[in-house]
Amino acid sequence: MSISSPSRTPAEPPDVAWLDPQEQRAWRAYLVGTTLLMERLDRELGETFDLSLSEYEILVRLSEAPENRMRMAVLASSLSHSRSRLTHTVKRMELRGLVVRSSCSDDGRGVEATLTEEGGSLLAAAAPLHVRGVRRLLVDLVGPADFAAVGRAFEQVSDALVAGHPDADIR
Repeated sequence: MSISSPSRTPAEPPDVAWLDPQEQRAWRAYLVGTTLLMERLDRELGETFDLSLSEYEILVRLSEAPENRMRMAVLASSLSHSRSRLTHTVKRMELRGLVVRSSCSDDGRGVEATLTEEGGSLLAAAAPLHVRGVRRLLVDLVGPADFAAVGRAFEQVSDALVAGHPDADIR
């Protein structure tokens, strides 16, 4: 079903604010554009470095963390991944020598992932390709003002949907 005003009356509550044609075009452009962009960035990393975009983001987060380590639960949250999805991905990365998992150093109850030297080297090699792709496929296409607007819009979306936010259960 379209999310713009339907041609027939749906079994929806009367208070549905259907998208007008311009909003519908923008929404669909966002969906298609985001899907194509992420697929292309993922493919470039995969073909060149045998690394998925998700794995790249894990390496980035670990490289930015104190001592290049993070609790798995915090890492999953920072990536908006389920814990089980992150566990599977990190396990694959561990088998490649990119990260290691260990008991948390502060309390011993949780598990943390740590970036290895090999993982750091792979990140250093892959980062220029990724950044060139982001620039070529997004930043330079839309220009500074539109790119800043995208950033502002998705900061608002992220802030509203983050767990614990009063609007996290937006309906």
